[in-house]
Amino acid sequence: MANKALFSSTRGALLPAVDTVNRHGAGAYDYSPRHKLAQYAVTGCLSNTYYANAEEQLSVVQKLIPQVDAEFVAKCAVYARRMGMKDMPALLLASLSVTSAPNLKKVFGRVIDNGRMLRNFVQILRSGTVGRKSLGSVPKTLVQGWLNEVSERKLIEASVGTEPSLRDIVRMVHPKPKDAGREALYGGLLGKPVAAERLPAAVQDFVRYQSERSQEVPDVPFQMLTALGLKAEGWAQVALRGGWQMVRMNLNTFARHGVFEIDGIAERIAAKLVDRDAIQRARVFPYQLMVAYQSLDRKVPGVIRGVAGCDGDCDRECAEPRAFGGRVPGCVGVDAFGGYRGAARSDQCCAVR
Repeated sequence: MANKALFSSTRGALLPAVDTVNRHGAGAYDYSPRHKLAQYAVTGCLSNTYYANAEEQLSVVQKLIPQVDAEFVAKCAVYARRMGMKDMPALLLASLSVTSAPNLKKVFGRVIDNGRMLRNFVQILRSGTVGRKSLGSVPKTLVQGWLNEVSERKLIEASVGTEPSLRDIVRMVHPKPKDAGREALYGGLLGKPVAAERLPAAVQDFVRYQSERSQEVPDVPFQMLTALGLKAEGWAQVALRGGWQMVRMNLNTFARHGVFEIDGIAERIAAKLVDRDAIQRARVFPYQLMVAYQSLDRKVPGVIRGVAGCDGDCDRECAEPRAFGGRVPGCVGVDAFGGYRGAARSDQCCAVR
């Protein structure tokens, strides 16, 4: 046998010593501030998790921000928003209002892409969490620009929500309307008397629908319609017109209002839920599919509940329950992450995955 003193095993001896412990208490290697901030930007939801609560996540991010350059913070905010995050990119953007106005200006429009994000940004700023309790000149100018440049449709959608509401934000920043239509819309938000004909067409339709229910349901955010006593047909219009995320989150609502009792509606909604382009536009997370499936009411039909149906011989994979599964007329299978797949034979089972 060779000399053990010379030829002993070195397995593990060449690894660097651990320099920290993970949240479970096991030895680990610490990341650089840039790595940690990027990780929090795309995984931190600022809510309670198994190992850390919301306050701890916020504290860690606030300590990391001063340790990296402002341009990197801006890049993290943009990337996190592209990945579908909401609160974290708004927090990073709000921090730039204190540390780097130039970088805030560069990325504001790429992070604040809808009314929800605008409200998040304003709420975080006014909370004092990032070191200020008022918007200040630069954020105020950026918010004014967003209100004036965004489409009427997005502005109407932004009117849904509170704390702060869009009305609160308009009162804060006093945007100067770019045209008569935008002036009327701001006036309506603030509760001022406005000539109806000056409002956007969708808002005019909504105002008319409030007094005359015989016309078609107006194309406005469904939250504006929930108190108007819609019938099943009206809710069906809302479901077919709605975006992917809205439909996913309101399947039980549609069932409660009798939408799925209308012939063909369940299949059309199922097709919407597994549409490749719609899923990509919605930037859906896998857990959202899981939560939607687990939360479904028993009144939601099988074509959406994920119970695969079979006609004739079916392979095991086809017979497995799939998210939002069931049978689609014409034996056309739909993959929740990949679009449509056709059957080899007209009598062959193809489940909605």
